[in-house]
Order: sequence, then structure tokens, then C-alpha cells
Amino acid sequence: MQLSKELKSIPNMLSILRLLLVPVFLWLLIVDQLLIAFLVLMFASFTDWLDGFIARRFNQITSLGKVLDPSADRLFILATLIGLTVNEIIPAWLAIVIVARDILLLVGYPISASHGYGPLPVHFLGKAATFALLYALPLLLLADVWPSAEAVILPLAWGFAYWGIGLYWVAGFVYLAQLRQLISLERRSSPNI
Repeated sequence: MQLSKELKSIPNMLSILRLLLVPVFLWLLIVDQLLIAFLVLMFASFTDWLDGFIARRFNQITSLGKVLDPSADRLFILATLIGLTVNEIIPAWLAIVIVARDILLLVGYPISASHGYGPLPVHFLGKAATFALLYALPLLLLADVWPSAEAVILPLAWGFAYWGIGLYWVAGFVYLAQLRQLISLERRSSPNI
């Protein structure tokens, strides 16, 4: 019953819409429809902002939303990395560095679950990193769509990209440290058998 109610909240419906747009966006990138892909990405970014605004403003923050919203962000980042790498708009190392951090954190999820913890709370560094990457990647795409403005767009895009990568990795280590601390506290508080 609770899940059904959460699915019907406007912020969660917007997150689901964003999730459904991920394969459309990736397909548009791969078939070289970069302008349309950019417009889809801008619409998805607007719905990301809107779902967060509505959730906070009208107290519609839900457990499902705490999973859907960051999942949509991660999948859009992944789709953008794949599409921009395939189209040779970004070097492969950029995609590898970002995806490698997510793989590192994937190792922590089963460990967290085996100790009875769900996903760790989102840290402000993680939010800042995602923010930077969600600016960098569309700007890198825009520079390819609008070549006459790339002299202005590319320095901004790469600035956001480098900040995003740095913060993304720092946030990843913060999450792993939080997990280690939780497990350590659990071990100290458990009675010896």
C-alpha cells in the first residue's frame, strides 16, 4: 500500500519519467541526433529540479524517491558518458574515471546490506559532485552542438568536469569511511559470544 502511494507522488512520477527518458536520450546520442538529445537532457534536468522542489516544498520526500532520484541521475550520467564517448566528444579516460568510482561504491552496497543497512545518506560532497557532472556533461554536448560557441563553453565544461571528478572520488571515499565506521561501531556494540 505504501509503495503504491509513493509511486503516485508527483516527485516520484517525475523521477520515473526521467528514468524512462534515459534510453531515449542514449539512443539519440548514439544515432548522432545531438541537438534533440541535448533538448531531452535539458527537459530531464528541469524535471530533476522540479521533483526536488516539489518534494521539499510540499513535504513529499519518500523512501522510494530517495532511491529513484539518485538512480535517475546516475543513469543519465552513465548514458551521457557512453554517448559522448561513442561520438568521440569526450576521451574514454573521463568515462572510465567516473564509472570506476561507481564500481568501487557498488562493492560497498552488499556489505552495507549484509549488516542490515540500506543505502547510506547522501553526503553534500556527493550532491556537489553530481551537480558539477550534471553541468559538465551537457556543456560538453552543447559545445559539439554549437561549435561557434565552444571557445566559451569548453572551458566551463571542463572546469565542471574536473571539479566533478575530484568531488565524486572524495565523496566516494567519504561513503566508504561512513560504512567502515558503521560496521566498526556495530562490532564494538555487539556482545562477544
